[in-house]
Amino acid sequence: MENFIYRNPTKLIFGKGQIEALKTEIPKYGSKVLLVYGGGSIKNNGLYEKVMTILEEINVGVFELSGVEPNPRLTTAEKGIEICKSEQIDFILAVGGGSVIDCTKLIAAGSKYDGEAWDLVIKKAFAKEALPFGTILTIAATGSEMNSGSVITNWETNEKHGWGSSVTFPQFSILDPVNTFTVPKNQTIYGIVDMMSHVLEHYFHLVENTQFQDRMCESLLITIMETAPKLLQDLENYEYRATILYCGTMALNGILNMGYAGDWGSHNIEHAVSAIYDIPHGGGLAILFPHWMEYNLHIKPARFKQLAERVFNVNAEGKSDEEVGLEGIRKLREFWNSIGAPSRLSDYKIDDSKLELMTDKATINGEFGRFARLNKEDVMAIYRASL
Repeated sequence: MENFIYRNPTKLIFGKGQIEALKTEIPKYGSKVLLVYGGGSIKNNGLYEKVMTILEEINVGVFELSGVEPNPRLTTAEKGIEICKSEQIDFILAVGGGSVIDCTKLIAAGSKYDGEAWDLVIKKAFAKEALPFGTILTIAATGSEMNSGSVITNWETNEKHGWGSSVTFPQFSILDPVNTFTVPKNQTIYGIVDMMSHVLEHYFHLVENTQFQDRMCESLLITIMETAPKLLQDLENYEYRATILYCGTMALNGILNMGYAGDWGSHNIEHAVSAIYDIPHGGGLAILFPHWMEYNLHIKPARFKQLAERVFNVNAEGKSDEEVGLEGIRKLREFWNSIGAPSRLSDYKIDDSKLELMTDKATINGEFGRFARLNKEDVMAIYRASL
């Protein structure tokens, strides 16, 4: 394993009724709050009213930014930045899923930056300070509630990029499984695929001596796979929602990958698709990740064999590493299909008409990936296999 430093300053506040923590957490930062949320589901399920009641009780001035998109857009973040600067906001509260939190991270950093917010996303500039912010998570998926990363889409240029900074960790995140009860079945499925993909991105690396990290990744995948089918049959089961919610956080808060960095090529490939077609991120990953795995099986077949044996219970007797790995990939695809995830780009009516454009967007910064270095030819081949 490689040398590492681990730091995660986010206070995780988990469990039923933990929204009450707002009363003690927010006053630490000031008296003007920007409330950021998405399409209005928090108003339908009563969470908005609960939040506003508490904010009124602690006598803070509230400004609102609603309408954050599932693939959060630069223009929306810019609206939030303008509010923060003009109203001298002290603290931002993100109430929603990963998209709302990702948007909030750019608002927080952009509010302390004099240039264009997009500069921070494309790494033309680096965020050195940010407004403090907290989150109330409503969807188990991205892990954005306990990390510094963010993904933003520039719809005008059809670009979608991940970025982050040491100053864009939430100060606190409130995770009440009850707040995820009303998440629709399809979004729950996408969230499950997303968090599993995060674990798999960690898992595929070339660093030696990561036995414990491997076991953590494997146990998390097994737990998700055991719980997901039961949750999808009982969407308001507290225990199932709590397990999946916690798994989503643990999948991307830095715990799993101390001492190495994962690949993250599949995410880059998917970002180029959803930047053009605006499809659900989890849906895109369900389609593309197994094809990335098949394409790159030759790099380290033993790694795929280990995953197949330990997570998918593949019997390796009398088979080559490649054969065992392929069977594991097939079982992953079968599991995702069994819970209702898509399997082909054509499921979203995506054909080969924009493959060149998607490939150009995916490789805009050149080759990428740590386990497997991908160039344009590689990306095009994965897209074609996914049609």
